[in-house]
Amino acid sequence: MAQTTPGWLRASTIYCVYVRSYGPNGTLREVEADLDRIQALGADILWLLPICPVGTVNRLGTMGSPYSIRDYRAVAPEYGTMEDFQSLCAALHARGMRCMMDIVYNHTAWDSLLFEEHPDWFYRTPEGRLGNRAGAWTDIIDLDYDRPGLWEYQIETLCRWARLGADGFRCDVASAVPVEFWRAARRAVAQVKPDAVWLAESVHGSFVRDLRSRGFYCASDGELYSAFDVTYDYDIFPRFEAVFEGTGSIAQYLEALIAQESTYPANYLKLHFLENHDQRRAASYLTDPRARRMWTAFFWCIKGVGLIYNGQEVLATHTPSLFEREPIDWHCSPEAQEYCELLRLLTGVKKLPAAREGLYSLEAVGPDRSTAVVRYEAGPRRLYGVFSLSLAQSRVQLPLADGVYPNLLGGEVRVEDGMLACGQEPVILSISD
Repeated sequence: MAQTTPGWLRASTIYCVYVRSYGPNGTLREVEADLDRIQALGADILWLLPICPVGTVNRLGTMGSPYSIRDYRAVAPEYGTMEDFQSLCAALHARGMRCMMDIVYNHTAWDSLLFEEHPDWFYRTPEGRLGNRAGAWTDIIDLDYDRPGLWEYQIETLCRWARLGADGFRCDVASAVPVEFWRAARRAVAQVKPDAVWLAESVHGSFVRDLRSRGFYCASDGELYSAFDVTYDYDIFPRFEAVFEGTGSIAQYLEALIAQESTYPANYLKLHFLENHDQRRAASYLTDPRARRMWTAFFWCIKGVGLIYNGQEVLATHTPSLFEREPIDWHCSPEAQEYCELLRLLTGVKKLPAAREGLYSLEAVGPDRSTAVVRYEAGPRRLYGVFSLSLAQSRVQLPLADGVYPNLLGGEVRVEDGMLACGQEPVILSISD
């Protein structure tokens, strides 16, 4: 939970893998064979999108959604075997990395083993029909956490995966599952894996409001921090999207980002991403390499956990379908090679003592407040990040003596009269008094 979240997590980067689209065959073994490359990017945690068998009834697409689970306690044959999963975990642990499983506890497939064995554990409409509270997901049916026995089964499932090698859980639609359940699950898993990491897919504010307006439970991000270490950035993500849709400003997005500091527990962490499996590829809207470099540097410099979605590092523009096998094109162009090097530098910046331990602040400056100034202070160690997110020329005041300073992302910058000129290149400075 946020109050006890370890400092190392703030310094970490998650690499997310959709196994079905990762390699030509879409297997866990293909992922394991690529771990050296993933680690070289600076990733600390490997997040596997759901690897359990999926249902066939009301299946979407040819192969079905990985989020329509038939059996919580097995590995889908298309991905490999349980032994393959354990081998992947062992290979990660040998590298000092962790494995995070994607757990889908709000709902199951229509033909799930759980429904076959315990049909009374499922949500029913007032008319007595199976369904889901969201309404749009036709391939799944919701669980009912008021039903006796469900908690014990689900918690034991988590403990089983922890014993098999999982080091943490990304919990799908976590907001719709009672936070009291998550707290109980965390306590139980801690007996098996004391340092397990918990990431909540918290939902958009509109989703929370919709469920609550119809009389259903839905937890806020603030409530989730009593059980989770990290939550999604969906509370303000619409402000980010609006920047690139032309319906909002960078200043409005930065204001929302700054407001998080007074909204959530002091030790809160957000998952910061330019893309994920549910959102469009970053390279499809950050088409200007300068803008892509600027926003990427900014996202890795602000407080939180960084996320690389497989294929992002090679500047893929097509988001693989969740319902088909669409292997990623791993061809790495010279431009993509430069982007990979940027990610390596940025994942290293997150691990600097000031970034890991320092007092954090974010400020929006400039005439249109589109330049972000990030500060970390940890005794004599300081870290400054200056990002002109609009790529406009700007001058920023910093508490530094006049002189020339090395930019951690390459080259040098000059401070004159306490002012730093910035524009189309991100600037990150590490200072030790």
